[in-house]
Amino acid sequence: MRTHPLLSSVNRIRGFTLIELMVVLGIAAILLGIGVPSFRTLLQNQRLTTTVNEFFSAVNLTRAEAIKAGLRVDMVPADADATDWTQGWIVFIDDNDNQKPDAGERIIQKHEQVPDGIAIDSKFTDSAAATKYISYNGTGRTQTNAGSQSPQSGTVSFTQDASIRRIKLNFIGRPRVCNPVTEPVTCTATADSK
Repeated sequence: MRTHPLLSSVNRIRGFTLIELMVVLGIAAILLGIGVPSFRTLLQNQRLTTTVNEFFSAVNLTRAEAIKAGLRVDMVPADADATDWTQGWIVFIDDNDNQKPDAGERIIQKHEQVPDGIAIDSKFTDSAAATKYISYNGTGRTQTNAGSQSPQSGTVSFTQDASIRRIKLNFIGRPRVCNPVTEPVTCTATADSK
C-alpha cells in the first residue's frame, strides 16, 4: 500500500529541537537586556519633555490671558501652600493679589500632578515671597508683589535622574526653554534673566 505524498511529508515535519529553542531564547534575552534600559531612558526623557512643554504653555497662557483681560493673572503651584510645582499648577485671575485662587476668582487652567520622579525647583527675583508664583500684568510683562512696575525674572528647573531642562523667564516676561548640557553659559539656574 502506497501512502499519499502529502501524508509522508507531514510526518517528516518535527518542529524545533531543544537546542534551537534555547539559542532563540538566549538571543531574545540579550536583545531585551539591551533594549529595556534604552526604552526606559526614552520614556523618562519623553515625560520630562512633556512636563516642560506643558509648563511652558501654561506660562504663555498666563501672559496671553493677562493681556486679553488687561488684569493681573497669576500661575501658582496647585498645592495648598503654593510651594510645590510637582503637585500641578493653576492659572487664574488674582483679584486680591494673594497668589491663591479664592472663591469667586476665575480659574483659567488647572494642571494635574506631574509624573513621579520629576522634581521642579524655581528661583525668581521675588525670592522673599512665601509662595511661588509667576505673575503678569495687563501689558504682558511680569510683575512681583512689590508692584506692576517691579519685573519678575528667574528660572524653573525640571530634573529627572540626570536629565535637566529649564525655563528661563526674562524681565520682559518672555519665557524660553533651554538645556544646560547644550547651553552651559546661558542656561544656569539663577533668579536673573541671563
